[in-house]
Amino acid sequence: MREQLHQQIDQLHQEMIDIRRYLHQYPELSFKEEKTAQYIADFYEKLGIPYQTKVGGNGVIATLKGGKPGKTVALRADFDGLPIQDEKDVPYKSKVDGVMHACGHDGHTATLLSLAKAIQPFQDELPGTIVFLHQHAEEYAPGGAKPMIESGALDHVDAVFGTHLWATTPVGVMQTSKDIFMAGADRFEITIQGQGGHGGYPHETKDAIVIGADLIVQLQQIISRRIDPLRTAVLTIGIFEAGNAFNIIADKAKLVGTMRYLDIRVQEQVIEEMERIINGVCVANGASYSLNYEKGYPPLVNHAEEAELVLKASEHVSEITTREIVPPVMGGEDFGYYLLEKPGTYFFTGAQKAGNEFPHHHPKFDIDERALPIAAKTLIEAYFAYQEK
Repeated sequence: MREQLHQQIDQLHQEMIDIRRYLHQYPELSFKEEKTAQYIADFYEKLGIPYQTKVGGNGVIATLKGGKPGKTVALRADFDGLPIQDEKDVPYKSKVDGVMHACGHDGHTATLLSLAKAIQPFQDELPGTIVFLHQHAEEYAPGGAKPMIESGALDHVDAVFGTHLWATTPVGVMQTSKDIFMAGADRFEITIQGQGGHGGYPHETKDAIVIGADLIVQLQQIISRRIDPLRTAVLTIGIFEAGNAFNIIADKAKLVGTMRYLDIRVQEQVIEEMERIINGVCVANGASYSLNYEKGYPPLVNHAEEAELVLKASEHVSEITTREIVPPVMGGEDFGYYLLEKPGTYFFTGAQKAGNEFPHHHPKFDIDERALPIAAKTLIEAYFAYQEK
């Protein structure tokens, strides 16, 4: 059956591409993916596979119960886009101004939908139950995973697996970890309230831009001078907004950024150091401030036994030529919430496109669509391996 299933997946390759390219043209931002969710629901409606909509928001869950006894395994794909202008010169370029699939979620969705279609004819031969978990809002905390879990998405699930089409890894390479795989990702916003005034009379002001610039430099020293060099963290200021005229000293500045970490103790230390430094810089300059620190996704920690299981399962996928245990990456993923609840593993499926080697979240991001059936085969082999565990 498994060989036949792989053949069926291969036969659906063009349909996978078509689905992916359609979704690529019509992306929707996190928490606004109503049309995409409807597209997914309509697909399962046509297949006749039972499904639920509006799970924890815009989430969609479809369930295929096999004809033989076994465990219940969830396979997850996310489906939100990003607020980025698509700059690729391709026929399937985004038609939505300022929004694009710059992280491969369109491919994740195409993979899981096509896998459901491929496996349905073998339903009577399947052990256990497959839960097709289509998650909204991965890109923007608080994300879609947590509310889906709170809505019962994992209540009857024994294990959960997911993959990310990884555009910086060659096709045919599969990567994972038996421990921490992706970073925790937090967001913060700092507002500095100084005292504005005439650009020619700085002594009568409390310059919020100068204070903000000083603060940026000081905050970077948390990582370089406060954190143990063997404990990784990243602190990035992505937005610095202040001022509205060339000859006016700004009274207010806003800094927005992210902090990435692998160890909860580092997260706590960074927050403590940030509060101390922000307070010290502002007091020294006679300014006031507010800090809004939002703890986002936890680190994604794979379960060692399930990671080993996926590595062995991938040996049944002939297109995978290389399997790698890799160090953690500093990108965040709310799949980590699933792994706090159930055993499972997340892995990367190599999808680097020759001549378009741009990273995730880049305006020219794209993937090699040969990776789609590879991802589908690896996911279903993980399912079978867990049934045989």
